[in-house]
Amino acid sequence: MHVSKAKPFQIIYSLYGHEYLGYLIESFVVQKDDHGRLTLQHQNISAKNAPEFAEGLDETDFRLIELMDQIQHDTIVKTFSPKKISTTDFYLKVYDPEKGDKALQERIDAFIETRKSEILPLLRDKMIFEMGNDGEPTWRQVYMSEEKATVLFHFRRNEDNTHYFPTIKYKGEKLDFQYKNAMIVCREPAWMLLGNCLYDFEKNVDGNKLKPFLNKKFITIPRKVEEMYFKKFVAPLVESYDVYAKGFEITCDELQPEPVLMFSEMTDSNGNDGELEFTLCYAYGAFTFEADPQQPVSVAVETVGDSYVFHRIRRKKACEQAVVEKLKTLGLNFGTGNRHRVPRQEGFQWLADHVEALREQGYTIRQQQQDDKRYFLGKSSINLEITENRDWFDIHAIVRFGDFEVAFLKLRNLILQKKREFTLPNGEVAVIPEEWFVRYSELLAFTEEQRNGHVSENLKLQKHHLALIKELEQGNLAQVTISRKLEKLREFEQIEDVPLPQGFNGTLRPYQKAGYNWMLFLNKYRFGGCLADDMGLGKTVQTLALLQQQKEAGVEQASLLVLPTSLIYNWEVEARRFTPELRIFTYIGTSREKDISIFQNYDVILTSYGIARIDIDLLKQYFFNYVILDESQAIKNPSSNIARAVRKFNARNRLILTGTPLENSTMDLWSQISFVNPGLLGNQHFFRHEFLNPIEKKHDEVKTQRLYNIIKPFVLRRHKSQVARELPEKVDHVQYCDMSETQQKIYEESKSYYRNKILDYIEHNGVSQSQLLLLQGLTALRQLANHPRMIDEGYEGDSGKMEDVIYKLESILGENHKVLIFSQFVKHLQILKSRLDKKKIKYAYLDGSTKDRQAQVEKFQENEKLQIFLISLKAGGVGLNLTAADYVFILDPWWNPAIEAQAIDRAHRIGQERKVFTYKFITRDTVEEKILALQHDKRKLASELITTEESFVKSLSKEDIMSILV
Repeated sequence: MHVSKAKPFQIIYSLYGHEYLGYLIESFVVQKDDHGRLTLQHQNISAKNAPEFAEGLDETDFRLIELMDQIQHDTIVKTFSPKKISTTDFYLKVYDPEKGDKALQERIDAFIETRKSEILPLLRDKMIFEMGNDGEPTWRQVYMSEEKATVLFHFRRNEDNTHYFPTIKYKGEKLDFQYKNAMIVCREPAWMLLGNCLYDFEKNVDGNKLKPFLNKKFITIPRKVEEMYFKKFVAPLVESYDVYAKGFEITCDELQPEPVLMFSEMTDSNGNDGELEFTLCYAYGAFTFEADPQQPVSVAVETVGDSYVFHRIRRKKACEQAVVEKLKTLGLNFGTGNRHRVPRQEGFQWLADHVEALREQGYTIRQQQQDDKRYFLGKSSINLEITENRDWFDIHAIVRFGDFEVAFLKLRNLILQKKREFTLPNGEVAVIPEEWFVRYSELLAFTEEQRNGHVSENLKLQKHHLALIKELEQGNLAQVTISRKLEKLREFEQIEDVPLPQGFNGTLRPYQKAGYNWMLFLNKYRFGGCLADDMGLGKTVQTLALLQQQKEAGVEQASLLVLPTSLIYNWEVEARRFTPELRIFTYIGTSREKDISIFQNYDVILTSYGIARIDIDLLKQYFFNYVILDESQAIKNPSSNIARAVRKFNARNRLILTGTPLENSTMDLWSQISFVNPGLLGNQHFFRHEFLNPIEKKHDEVKTQRLYNIIKPFVLRRHKSQVARELPEKVDHVQYCDMSETQQKIYEESKSYYRNKILDYIEHNGVSQSQLLLLQGLTALRQLANHPRMIDEGYEGDSGKMEDVIYKLESILGENHKVLIFSQFVKHLQILKSRLDKKKIKYAYLDGSTKDRQAQVEKFQENEKLQIFLISLKAGGVGLNLTAADYVFILDPWWNPAIEAQAIDRAHRIGQERKVFTYKFITRDTVEEKILALQHDKRKLASELITTEESFVKSLSKEDIMSILV
């Protein structure tokens, strides 16, 4: 019965029980009579017809209708069925008692419960009814409780068992709900229909905890299982809800947390040591709980004689969060969980660096009990002494692991063989710190053992290694480490070529790729660097490629970019263009939120030099992956406030970008290099005496070369005169086209046909056996997206894409530009030829059957009046030089972007002097758009060379195919 919107009507919401889906809610409009009373005349209202009744609806009604549409039984079938199936067959199959799909049932149930939990609170102040068995939506009116009810769970323990039951109070009075035909309408959180009233509850009670008692007085817990039951079931209840206990005790304990950091070795799939897993817990008195930022209360069950005590402990969240932040600054980031894994050696190095200080601050750090080997966790150190002998240097070194002294000689072979474990006299295993391998491997490789008979006593180093000894003698340990690495880095031109990250949305010119490789080379050795390319050579894009690589390498910490305020927007724009996956956060402005914990939600933080100086005490508390200074000459004065501030940053890596690393004085260089690699050039006094004065005052070329040799691996500078003359700019556009009405109708009919045919074939034969049919379907749909005449020569209608192409083409021709038009379908070119012929527009033409290829090329290149060149992608995508054109149209994109790029390069190549504009025509809401989007999402796929459409089809999963054909 239709309701007239011209007469009074009322929107109502009706509860009804579904055979399989439980309680659902549906929306109706009901006609009113002349007295304003509801009549039996009603109709269902959905998002489709709701606007017709807009005068009687408010915003909440529209939202409710939208949500209710999603949980109707027929909509559930469309949402969860991969293929067309009748509603009846779907439910009989999925909910079959013996062969039903339990996993799908659970997904559907969770989907419906989530929406009901949003719907029910919105029904307050709405007219609600319970539906009659005959489908009458206004059978019985239902009212919402005026306030939330409360639940108290009772436990009564006696000699034989424990009785468990809940009581419910509403407005201070006990609510009699058992054996009263009460129904749990929604479980999470619970909503209960009792009589004609809907009740919700304080503390978001779980409906599953009430449901057993709707028709049962209590549950009996036998003595033999009570301990397990108390710990697994009762303890969580005590944590979250009000509980009354008789026969055992519940205490509320106020205790301070003490951090407990445990670690355990995790083996990889081959049984090899792979990672070290850290688990963060907190000890509250005698009880230890895992870290959980969502848990305000924890409960521990203690057995006392024949009874139990439930210790209800309120967690000190501020204290716990301070621990998390502290560990984060030290490089151990637990995020929102309580476990964090790092590579095994990195984990042991972290322990060696921090365990002693943390224990002094009250942390308990221990190994998990189940581990077989017990590791030493104390302080380790080396005391190195070099004494000159007549013919050599004596190397005396004592290694200390806690109270144990070990001769360095005993570790020599272990370090040289890269064996990392050493058993101490008490049986504990000491892990040799990674830095010892880095710092002393070279020294030990040059040493020889001094022997007294057959017994090795000390190590000796030949005199011709004087330079190495001087470096050890002149510098502190960090300087020695850097010096050792400099020896290995001298031939840094032989840097490994590293592939660009998959998520990098662009290409790098050869010298830019070399810069990217160089930055990763420094990253590998944990050195900072100065990218000092001339302005305009692409420092930004090289750096973005590095940051994208770090993200894809699994780095979790954010990186900080400090730059002049005027450059922030440019970085945002460039990041969106080249690295759209990077999550960018701009930390500027007077209203900025001073909460560094939010940094963990982003990959890159942008801020200005001014903000960095002002907020350094806050920012230095975060351990960044990279701190990068753009236009780093801003810190050229080492005594300036900004230079002092940025040196306080905590970061795993540092990088500076500048076109002018040295503006006024050699000290400019010291300030910037000392930021990225502290200690490399010594302190200011040393640098001034050793380099600045000799170079600037005495023009000492030897000192100049020495300084150059020291900084050479860490500074990369290219002048514009050093790189090849660059091509003019290329501007890429994606031109989205809408299908014509007739075209869209044909397309949708074909899509429906192929979707049903393909998905049915997949269901019976699998994806791998369906590739030929899928390829045929995709090809047909792509041709229809271009022009239906490619499928049906008798088609007399138009094509949205063709009209857009003609319109854009006429505009370009009117401005005297030349254009290359590529299509992979010769039929598409023929249709366009026909349109051009009717308009008497001349063109050059090239496909696989063209005999005079060169003549066509020369005609286009040399004849200024010939402005169009139609080319099939396979015939003309490579091997042509068509620099007369400054526009390129890709009519029907090939799935491999590299093929398109080769086509575009016919115009954008050496010899081109004008800006080149490219237009890629994509028909909206077709397989063209969806497959391109799929390629963008499947990063691995997008990075592979897909040379044929068949190889693309082979890479598609069933889910991919469904998303294309939906």
